[in-house]
Amino acid sequence: MGSRAQAAPRYRDPVPAFGTAAPEAIEDALMRLAAENERHLSALPEEAGCFREPRIVEFMFLLADKWRLDQAARYQAVELLERFMTKQVEQMAKSSRKHCEQGGGSSWSSLEEQIYNTFVLRLVSCIQLASKLSLHYNVNVSTPLAYVELLLEVLGYNGCFLPTKPLHQMCIELLDFSYLSRDAIYDTLLKTTIENSAPSKLQVAKFLTVKEDFMLLAVGIISTSMFILNPGHWKQVVEHLNCITGITSQSIREFSNAVLKQVIGSTTPRQCYRSCGTKALEHRIGPLQ
Repeated sequence: MGSRAQAAPRYRDPVPAFGTAAPEAIEDALMRLAAENERHLSALPEEAGCFREPRIVEFMFLLADKWRLDQAARYQAVELLERFMTKQVEQMAKSSRKHCEQGGGSSWSSLEEQIYNTFVLRLVSCIQLASKLSLHYNVNVSTPLAYVELLLEVLGYNGCFLPTKPLHQMCIELLDFSYLSRDAIYDTLLKTTIENSAPSKLQVAKFLTVKEDFMLLAVGIISTSMFILNPGHWKQVVEHLNCITGITSQSIREFSNAVLKQVIGSTTPRQCYRSCGTKALEHRIGPLQ
């Protein structure tokens, strides 16, 4: 990926052409993504989300920026790595258990070393694959960005007032931020949901479906972006998102609160990465009503 040709700008139009799709196509796409999200949540492995650790995501984002990948490819690379590594860990765990059952003793340490030794290679391969899929094959791996852009399309079709270009850009900035502040955001959301600052291990385990819910993440990102850019229309957008997805207005507000808490409290370089737009607007952010 170090060739002269690959060093040239490769970004596509950063703002999709909203308002051009037929209503039937929008409805079909929304139903497909909703069904895909439900299937994903119904069969989550215990390791789900482990390879979206902020340091891993930050490294991938930096490489993607260096190699000038577009926004869709950046998120696809992260999700490809998450899926591949989760599947590999599952298979290795099964292999280790089978080895033990056959009296061979534990081989997990050697498997763990194998993961460690090949991880960077796998990571770079996922970035390269995402780039090829995006540029040459028009194959899309489902990402939260796909959910965000489709929901923005639906909101516009439903007659909801949207400052399309700045809202889309703010969504991307907050989506980056949510990936890089994932643990802190969902920790805040969990404690808010259970109304307890010390969740049990069982509560943390059950909360995995919330952390892996792309539809919830998408509505939360849109809601938060709209609140920052145009608070006067924020409640209307939340109501529309509730009607479109079935996610309660309270859940959307709680997610937005969790994101905003981290935006306002950001102090480390990792949390501030790609969040310049949100930091510049901190003085406009008040409590959600």
